[in-house]
Amino acid sequence: MPAVADLPSPPPITPAAPAADRRRRLLLPALAALLLGAVLLSAGAGAMRIPVPAVVGILLQRLGLATGLGFEPQHEAVLWAIRLPRVCLGVLIGAALGLAGASLQGLFRNPLADPGLIGVSAGASLAAVATIVLEATLLAAVRAQLGFYALAAAAFAGACGTTLLVYQLSKEAGRAVVATMLLAGIAVNALAGALTGVLTYAATDEQLRSITFWGLGSLGGASWPTVLGALPLLAGPLLLLPRLGKPLNLLALGEDQAAHLGLPVTRLKRQLIVLATLAVGTSVAVAGSIGFLGLVVPHLMRLAAGPDHRTVLPASALGGALVLTLADTLARTAVAPAELPIGILTALLGAPVFLWILLREKRRRLA
Repeated sequence: MPAVADLPSPPPITPAAPAADRRRRLLLPALAALLLGAVLLSAGAGAMRIPVPAVVGILLQRLGLATGLGFEPQHEAVLWAIRLPRVCLGVLIGAALGLAGASLQGLFRNPLADPGLIGVSAGASLAAVATIVLEATLLAAVRAQLGFYALAAAAFAGACGTTLLVYQLSKEAGRAVVATMLLAGIAVNALAGALTGVLTYAATDEQLRSITFWGLGSLGGASWPTVLGALPLLAGPLLLLPRLGKPLNLLALGEDQAAHLGLPVTRLKRQLIVLATLAVGTSVAVAGSIGFLGLVVPHLMRLAAGPDHRTVLPASALGGALVLTLADTLARTAVAPAELPIGILTALLGAPVFLWILLREKRRRLA
C-alpha cells in the first residue's frame, strides 16, 4: 500500500467551483420557495382578489390550525371550490411535464429532445380529435359510459398507444435502440398528424372550435375530482423519475460504457419511457397540449445546475410547476373576465427563451 506522501494530490479547486457548488445547493430550496410564493399569489389572483394573508389563514384553518388571520366566507368558498383545485392541478402538470422533458433529454442524450418525440402528444391529440368528431356516431356508446371524462380517457389511451407503437418499432434483438426510437417517433408523429388533419377537415364548425380550444391547452376544467383522478397517475412519475438521476448520469457515458459499469440499460430505458408516457399522457389528457414546458425548463435548470441529473430532475419538476403556475395566473388575469389558453402563453414565453439559449450556445461555440 503506498504511503500517504506517494498518493497523487487532488487537483486544485478553481475559484469557480465553490460558487457552482453553492449555486447547486441553493437551487432546489430557492425553487421551492418561489413555487410556494407563486401558489399563494395564484390562489389569490382573479376576478375576486383574495389577499395572501387570507389565503394562508384559510389553508391553515382547513388543516385544523387556529390563526388570527381574518377572511371573508366568500373568499373561502371561491378559494376552496375554484382556485385551489386549479392551482394544484397546475403544479402537478407543470412538475410532470418538466420532469418528463428532463428525463427524455437524458435518455436521448440530446438537450433538444422533447416528450413529443416518442409520439405522446401526437397520439393524445389524434385520440382527442377522433373523440370530438366521431362522438355522435362511432363513439356514442363510449361517450355515454364515460360522460365528461371520455375526452381525457381517449387522449390518455392515444398517448399510451402511440408510445407503445414507437417502442415496439425501435426494438432490435429485444433491445430498444434510441436512434431507431427517434426515427420511429418522427414517422408516427407525422402519421398521427395526418390522421388528425383528416378528422379536422371533416369536423363541423362547433367541433372545430372544441378541437382548437383543446389543442391550445387550459386548466379551466380543474376541479377536485379532476385533481384526484390525475394524482394516482402522476404520483408514479413524480416519485420515481427523480430517483433515476444517477443511472442517467451513467447513461450519458454511452450505452455500452454504462452496461459495462453494471447499469441495466434496457430496463432503464423501459422505465423512463413508461414513466414519461404516464406523466405526459395524463397531463395532455387533463389539460390539453401545453408546449415548450418540457423542452425549455430542463434547459434552464441544466444551465443553472450543470449536467448532474440528480439535481436537474428535481429542479425541472419544481421549475415546471413554477412556470405553469405563473403562466396560468397570467392567463386568468391578463384579459379578464376572459381567459387566454395557457398553451399560447407557454409558447410566447418559451419560444424567446429557447431562441436565447440557442444563440447563447452558438456564441459559446464560436468563442
